[in-house]
Formats: sequence, C-alpha cells, structure tokens
Amino acid sequence: MAVEKNTRSIESGIETDFSGKMSYGSYLQLDRLLSAQVPVSRPEHHDELLFIIQHQTTELWFKLVLHELRTVRDQLRADDLRYAMKGIARVKHIQHILAEQWSVLATLTPAEYAEFRGELGSASGFQSFQYRAVEFLLGNKNADMLRVFEARPEAHRMLAELLEQSSVYDEFLALLHRRGHPVPGHLLARDFRQAHVFDPELVQTFKYIYEHAHDNWDVYEACEELVDLEDNFQLWRFRHVRTVERIIGMKRGTGGSSGAGFLRKALDLTFFPELFAVRTEIGRADDSGAPPS
Repeated sequence: MAVEKNTRSIESGIETDFSGKMSYGSYLQLDRLLSAQVPVSRPEHHDELLFIIQHQTTELWFKLVLHELRTVRDQLRADDLRYAMKGIARVKHIQHILAEQWSVLATLTPAEYAEFRGELGSASGFQSFQYRAVEFLLGNKNADMLRVFEARPEAHRMLAELLEQSSVYDEFLALLHRRGHPVPGHLLARDFRQAHVFDPELVQTFKYIYEHAHDNWDVYEACEELVDLEDNFQLWRFRHVRTVERIIGMKRGTGGSSGAGFLRKALDLTFFPELFAVRTEIGRADDSGAPPS
C-alpha cells in the first residue's frame, strides 16, 4: 500500500512501550556509548568530534577483529580450516571499512586540526593496545611495545599474554605440517615472543602447494586469504601515512615519534613473507619436480 502524505503509519503490532522491556538503546547501551565523546578543546572546536569518532569507531572495529582472529587461530589449531577461513573473510570486510574511514578524517584540513591538536597532549594512535594486539596475533611481535602500556595494567596484560602465544600464522604452519606438508622444525618450535622472520625453506613448501593447487585446494585457498589479509593491512597502514602527511605534513607525532617518517617504516613490516616471496618462484624449474621433503 502506498503511503499517504509522505507519512508511514505505525503498524498495530509494533512495540512502543518499553517500560520494563529491553529496547534497541538499552541493548546497545547507547546512553553510555554516545556520552563517550568528550572533546577537550576550549572553546570546543567543531571538528574535534570528527577526530574522536574516527578513532573510537576504529577501536570498536579492532575489538571485533581481535575477537575473530582469536577464533581463527583456535580453529586452525583444531584443524577446522573452513571455519577459520570464514573468520578471515569477515576480518577482510572489516579491513575495507577501516581503510575507507581514512577518507572521512582526510576532510579535516591542516588549519582546522592545528586549532585543537595542541590540546591532545601526548595522546597518540601509537598507544592503541588493540592495534598492537592485532599485530601480535598476526605474528609481528615486538616485546618493546609493552613498555608503552605499563600505566595500563589490563592492556599490558593482554599484550603480554599474546606475546607468549602462537599467532595465526604459527597455527597455519602447524596445520600444514599435520597435513603432511614439510615445515621446518625450527618454525614449529620457535620462540613465539619473537616476530616471525622470512624462512627460505618454507617458500619451497608454498611453491609446491601453488603449483599443485588442485590437489591442495583448501590450503592453497587459505594461502590466498592470508595474502588478502596482509594486503588489506598494508593498505590501512598506507592510508594512515598519507592521511597524516595530508593533515600535518612532516611534523612530529603527538606521542613523540618522528611522525609520517616513522609510520612509513611500518610498511616494511610483514606477517606472511613467504606467501609473497613464493610468487617469484612459481613456474621456475626445480631439481626434481617432486614434493619438497
């Protein structure tokens, strides 16, 4: 039925009395959520709300990414590769949102940001413990980062625990080993507190998987999902750098870093280096043509 006078009538069955009932707002705790944006500029600068919401929504998405990646890691450990890939697919969609969010912050001009940047003190995105947790879960460990969170016991505890635990990549390599694919023993028994570093032996294992994809379709597909995951992460990092350069140029960061130059160094960090290195080797003749052993 068409609406009349551009007004839609409320159907008789729709709930309108929420006294004593759970509502949309109470379920999502919107009173608490929407009161968490507290600008510090005085007088309050119009664009500070954008700056706060940009970072708060990023942290909410990071929370979901961590939730999913922990499950992905657990499912890989349980040899449930298909369920693990479902989690990675969800994370990839979140990553697209996170990367696109930089375009919203990029509407903040240098002059506008300069009017309230000084009010931020030493607060900086470098201090995001959830971002560090994502890096740790993907295998880029760095124990020195824990010093930043010594004043926040819960954040420090989370990162300290993740530092000691296996990463998503560690569990993927262990799954490959259980499937009969050769994985160097030192990778299976490595110190989880260290960042994963490139291992040329592992490249040959991936070369065989890629060149015999039809016989190893599920792990081949998982390899490509992990490549997507890293690609998306690097795109987020790149958009971060470019947005910072657009807004503050080469100024030092509020947290004490050199700014955009320091952020650019993160583009050289990697999670799954062998999955990129193997692309150079695919199709090249080897000595035997037999599976690596």
